[in-house]
Amino acid sequence: MDALLLMSFGGPEGPEDVMPFLENVTRGRGVPRDRLEKVAEHYQLFGGVSPINQQCRELKAAIEAVVDVPVYWGNRNWPPFVEDTVARMKADGVTRAKAFVTSAYSGYSCEGQYQEDIDRARAAVPGAPEITKLPVYCLEDGFLLPFIEATRTALEHAPGARLVFTAHSVPLAQDGREQYAAELAEVARRVHAGVDPALEWDLVYQSRSGSPRTPWLEPDVCDHLEKLHAEGETTVVLVPIGFTSDHMEVKYDLDVEARDLAAEKGMTLVRAATPGTHPAFVALARDLYLRN
Repeated sequence: MDALLLMSFGGPEGPEDVMPFLENVTRGRGVPRDRLEKVAEHYQLFGGVSPINQQCRELKAAIEAVVDVPVYWGNRNWPPFVEDTVARMKADGVTRAKAFVTSAYSGYSCEGQYQEDIDRARAAVPGAPEITKLPVYCLEDGFLLPFIEATRTALEHAPGARLVFTAHSVPLAQDGREQYAAELAEVARRVHAGVDPALEWDLVYQSRSGSPRTPWLEPDVCDHLEKLHAEGETTVVLVPIGFTSDHMEVKYDLDVEARDLAAEKGMTLVRAATPGTHPAFVALARDLYLRN
């Protein structure tokens, strides 16, 4: 039996989940406890619940409506863990599956780690189904179109705004960093062209973690907003092209931190939506499954 496996990062679903979740995410990375506690405060502002799991449930249901194979869901860092999902797939008689991950780009964090997750889960389940990760899809129309539409909608509330495209930063030393940055620049270029080529735009990064001594992709979104304010810019639309859904890095780093900074500076800031369950994005998952 064939199946489609939806894979994602995972997130806490209550206040008591937050620290165990963050410990899972940072295991082996030597992140200090006080740093984890600081990040935990971001989650507690939202009741200790990351929106990502519910968004995965909604995406899974939307994909199930357009494919004729069973759809399973497994996470890297919080239940349902991918190992448990693969065990259930085997018990259900699945022999072959294709994995659609909620990360659109190349590079270790976006692509390599998910392949490691698949390999680890299959190794943990004797007789596990064959699982093939579907290819990177950041330049597919089904990913670009939702951002073009969302940016146009955002601009209705901020006509003529400067477009600031954002994505999760990664260490400069990370495998695949150059291709990741190049893909982001191309996505930004295509979305900008599809919205209004006359608008000015920038590509920035957000949500960096780890030691401040370790160089990461820059500029940071808040540093860039400070710079734009100093240059006299008054209106910005943030477009989070690095994300497929409005999970915590979007909800806190952009909707709280960046928005508060913009308000302090007297700037108008509007944030464009992520693809979520946009019909074109759901169709992309189906089409990738059928094409590969």
